[in-house]
Amino acid sequence: MSDLFTPFDLSGLGLANRIVMAPMTRARAPEDVATDTIALYYTQRATAGLIVSEGTPVSREGQGYLFNPGIFTPEQIEGWRLTTQSVHAVGGRIFAQLWHVGRMSHPSIQHEGKDPVSASPKLPANSHAFGYDADGNPGFIPPGVPRALETDEIARVVGDFAQAAANAIEAGFDGVEIHSANGYLFEQFLNPRVNERTDRYGAANMDDRLRFALEVVDAVCTRIGATRVGVRISPYGRFADMPHHDEIDQTYLAYARALGERGIAYVHVNDQVGPGTQSEEARDIAARFHALLAGIRKVLPTATAVILAGSMTRERGEQLLGEGIIDLVAFGQPFIANPDLVARLENGWPLATPDRDTYYGGGARGLVDYPPYARSMK
Repeated sequence: MSDLFTPFDLSGLGLANRIVMAPMTRARAPEDVATDTIALYYTQRATAGLIVSEGTPVSREGQGYLFNPGIFTPEQIEGWRLTTQSVHAVGGRIFAQLWHVGRMSHPSIQHEGKDPVSASPKLPANSHAFGYDADGNPGFIPPGVPRALETDEIARVVGDFAQAAANAIEAGFDGVEIHSANGYLFEQFLNPRVNERTDRYGAANMDDRLRFALEVVDAVCTRIGATRVGVRISPYGRFADMPHHDEIDQTYLAYARALGERGIAYVHVNDQVGPGTQSEEARDIAARFHALLAGIRKVLPTATAVILAGSMTRERGEQLLGEGIIDLVAFGQPFIANPDLVARLENGWPLATPDRDTYYGGGARGLVDYPPYARSMK
């Protein structure tokens, strides 16, 4: 039997296998509260060793997409409780991904039409929020011009994450994943070509560059315990106008080392680079990403797992597991059309193709109506 399908001990939490369902925004919560249909969606996929929920905003300020279930009101906590109870009833494990989009928002989403916040007042180019257009219709629109968080405001944002973590545990989640990837608020502090601050949260030196991220991690660990905490990162990613810079490797190795010192459950690496077969530049970046991934595993203690998501196949996952570079293998889009993905991978059954038109928004169609594979199918 492949290691992919063997149990795994995640900081004391037993997982049935090493397959993780990666977080995916589906925008199916009309009132920003998880619904019965959302509970069914996750429960159908609970044969994964671990589910990481779609990004759940820690505050109204942190929201950048309409119809995402948050984790900052009593109604949202109660809404998520049905999901966690249902997943646990069939033997699954689920973490909540805690999310603040920073500048990737729009006044139409914000309380009283306020501007989004970020590390610096830099507008992201070629990017979109999911908010209301000038006619009041929901859709993808350019983000609003952000304002830089004042130094004394940052403690409030840190507190929002700590409270959201406590809310997630109250809602029944097994733990939380701090979304520190994909160009959202954390990367807006981590990236020196976006962070133009001159205070102690600036990017001029490594301690200051990491300060906001580590303050959040420390606050969350203090509130719910380090073994219930994961952190997601996306080095070399360009999503949400994140330019590459000369200190990517140094930044993420230092970040990973600091996370390992805190004894968190895992670091979840999102590969936005891919196999690198398109051009010489792409192949070079892919090679650098792979070397950094191996370096991250080396600086982390064995008790802190490494999850890899992005461009994932069974073959690639098994190879990296065998090399000892990662501990858990995350699949995103394949889980959309294959609620029984674990069984399909284990048995070599063909994978269904998801309907991209139903990725975001709508109702049950494209969310919970994908059937499992039938042995009798030819």
